[in-house]
Formats: sequence, C-alpha cells, structure tokens
Amino acid sequence: MKAGNKTAGARLRIVLQPDIAIGPGKADVLEGIRETGSIAAAGRRMGMSYKRAWLLVESMNACFKNPLVETSRGGQVRGGAVLTADGMRVLACYRRMEALTARAIGGEIETLRVMIADMSKRK
Repeated sequence: MKAGNKTAGARLRIVLQPDIAIGPGKADVLEGIRETGSIAAAGRRMGMSYKRAWLLVESMNACFKNPLVETSRGGQVRGGAVLTADGMRVLACYRRMEALTARAIGGEIETLRVMIADMSKRK
C-alpha cells in the first residue's frame, strides 16, 4: 500500500528486533529515493521534512549489516541518493510481504467493510 492510499487495508509493520522495524513510512522513503534519486524529494512526496526522511535513512543504514541507501554530496547538480543492492532487496521483500498480507486478509477486510455504517447520512 503506497502513501496516500485511501482504500481499506492493513498497514504492515515488521519488527525484526525490539528496536528495529520497517513499515510503510520507511518503505515509502526507500521507494521515493529509488524513483527520485533524492532523500529530500522522497520526503517532499510524502509531506515529510528532509530531516525526518534523513533520520529514517540513517536509522535503516545503521540497523542493517550493509547500508540500504548511499548518498553523495554536491547539491542539486551532483548530489543525491541511491538504493544499494541491499536497499532494493529490502524494499522488494517488504512490498512482497504487503501483497501477501493483502491477499491473506482480503476476505476479512470485505466482511468488515460491508458492516460499516454509511457515514454520509450522519451529521
């Protein structure tokens, strides 16, 4: 499920160790970096400050054996960020887990959806 998705579903957060987890925010930052080549642009797409996006990247890089994101200095012209091979693997693995979860609980989500009251008739 990507950021901004308004359909019913689950938000998957994988806890790997007590203080190490990956969830939709970190996955979306990784995806944004992959697509834009920039931590700042990835954060902007999510309505997140550069500092918050940078802290998420820093946290992920510290928690895995190998960095997930490599950065280069140089401003708008030469600077940027790219996912490493491990970053690509982590993102792909997380997205597969999201898809598997959605398929596994799809019927139950629909069961709950039909039980929801029509909020447009309430004041």
